[in-house]
Amino acid sequence: MSILDQQRLLPSSFIKEKARLLGFFECGISKASHLIDDELRMEKWLDEGMHGEMSYLERNKEKRYNSTKLVEGTKSIISVLYPYAPEHKLPETDNYKISSYAYGVNYHGVVKDKLFQLLHIIEEITGKRSSRIFVDSAPVLDRAWAHKSGLGFIGKNTMLINRKGGSFFFIGHIFIDLELEYDQNVAEKNFCGSCILCIEACPTEALEPFKLDARKCISYLTIENKKDIPVEFKSKFNHWIFGCDICQDVCPWNRNSKIHQEPLFKLTEELIAMRKSNWQNLSEEQFNKLFENSAVKRAGYEGLKRNIKYLEE
Repeated sequence: MSILDQQRLLPSSFIKEKARLLGFFECGISKASHLIDDELRMEKWLDEGMHGEMSYLERNKEKRYNSTKLVEGTKSIISVLYPYAPEHKLPETDNYKISSYAYGVNYHGVVKDKLFQLLHIIEEITGKRSSRIFVDSAPVLDRAWAHKSGLGFIGKNTMLINRKGGSFFFIGHIFIDLELEYDQNVAEKNFCGSCILCIEACPTEALEPFKLDARKCISYLTIENKKDIPVEFKSKFNHWIFGCDICQDVCPWNRNSKIHQEPLFKLTEELIAMRKSNWQNLSEEQFNKLFENSAVKRAGYEGLKRNIKYLEE
């Protein structure tokens, strides 16, 4: 089958419609390439040491910046957004906070399953393809590819922001050896304007416009950081023990956030019932049961207990 025949049988509009039916609220398609500008920005950020202990960001650089090096034969990147904004947040009275993306089961499997369904639909028409699926995994610049395919702009809080759906979403991709019609909205300008609410709201001063110092970020300090949390941030955590949503919560674009309809992301009754004393006395067995298939496992039991102890000492 020629490329022209494939395009006739599989227009981008077809892929996008199927993606929406699977629960993705946005889907964009970009041509595989070398992300030169993003490479320059990333390398400068790494040279400044702002990635802290995330040494994995220093590896596989050639693959991270060039999609054709990561998956040989890749011609197109299909990028999708899957919402996770909850209808209700955890009770705040006598309680700690965890980032809303971790309220339900681990998002990696949920979004990957949806992407495999989308790939299956594509392959029913085109036949078996050479492809790989990524959800916040492997050396992939998720926000850069989503931005390139027109799914949003990069905000001053460094998040990808979609003007119809805010920033409370997961990003996923299909790298595929199929030429498609590409979205032309590849240089969507920034729509933050003069707003600096995210920068002003960050209690640890981790943000400056379009740059994040991970070493000061509550999300990094409570999850990726494996050392003791610096004493200088005492009294600045605002009860966060896993992740942080502050810079997203204050963003005006998140008035448009898409409330998720994913049953697997819903708060459990057990998590809703937790109060400070329950968190402080949490055993490893209880932790494993409460977070059996959760992103909170990224911090681990000892990490979570360290975070709670840090707030209480």
